[in-house]
Amino acid sequence: MLRRAIAIKAAIGFGLIAAIGLAASRPALAEDVALTFDDLPVYGPRGTIDDAQATTRVLLKGLIRHHLPATGFVNEIQLDGADRVQRIQLLSDWLDAGMDLGNHSYSHLSLSKTPIDVYIADVAKGQAVTSTLLAVRGRKERWYRYPYLETGTTAEARTRFEGWLADNGYRVAPVSMENSDWEFADRYDEALARKDVAAAARIRAAYLDYTGRVVAWYREAAFGLLGRRPSFVFLMHASRLNAASIDDLAKILRHQQLHAVTLDEAMRDPAYAIPDTYVGPDGDEWLTRWSLTLHKDLPWASYPRVSAESEKPDVR
Repeated sequence: MLRRAIAIKAAIGFGLIAAIGLAASRPALAEDVALTFDDLPVYGPRGTIDDAQATTRVLLKGLIRHHLPATGFVNEIQLDGADRVQRIQLLSDWLDAGMDLGNHSYSHLSLSKTPIDVYIADVAKGQAVTSTLLAVRGRKERWYRYPYLETGTTAEARTRFEGWLADNGYRVAPVSMENSDWEFADRYDEALARKDVAAAARIRAAYLDYTGRVVAWYREAAFGLLGRRPSFVFLMHASRLNAASIDDLAKILRHQQLHAVTLDEAMRDPAYAIPDTYVGPDGDEWLTRWSLTLHKDLPWASYPRVSAESEKPDVR
């Protein structure tokens, strides 16, 4: 997701970040994190419904076991097919587990490459099932997550879509922490498909090692940028890899002194009131957007890198 932005910024070689003060009602060293999972019901190649059910069951049981509230963002195109009823049930399983659901567009379109009318129609189509599932539980769909984190290449397109979101009761779900899990998940799925258990284990171990280092980077980068650590919004995906790794991911959060909260709670942090003024094709997370607004550099030279194989992450 951040491949273009990270590559460009790392090549430029930004300098060290400077600390700045930011008025806040929260404690100076807030350590909250909201977990969000994109591409529901299941990220990755469309396997059997049995595989999708197993992935969902293991992931949700792990979230419940570790008392981790989460919000899942749905691409309803995944519901199409002969197993539609069973795949809709997977979304119900998320809600029955006490989690929330949001809109991730119907077919995961790129706003940077899609006419705004087509994009809006796709997002509207993507709320049909999810909003109904929430409504029967007395709830409303309230969160939208941009695919690829692309928010518009022109001010006109961005303003128009944000107006549509507001008119339809949505708030944008930002991202202020991510671990490139999709790069590892793709290779993990490939290893499972060829029944290479040893390779899958190596990829999972590398993923967990990388996650520990990149989470630490975000915590320190945010502190340098804002003068404190905000409540983070962590982007991951509803993948087989994360289902298999959920216990270890919970350990990483504890080790990093991060306490899981709901997305609503995290969004009360005043950092999310910092204006996001970026207009362009890149899908940048919100630390990058805040750095542009505040005219402060981020330490991209120390950002942990994922190797080409995603089995031996390399830091340069």
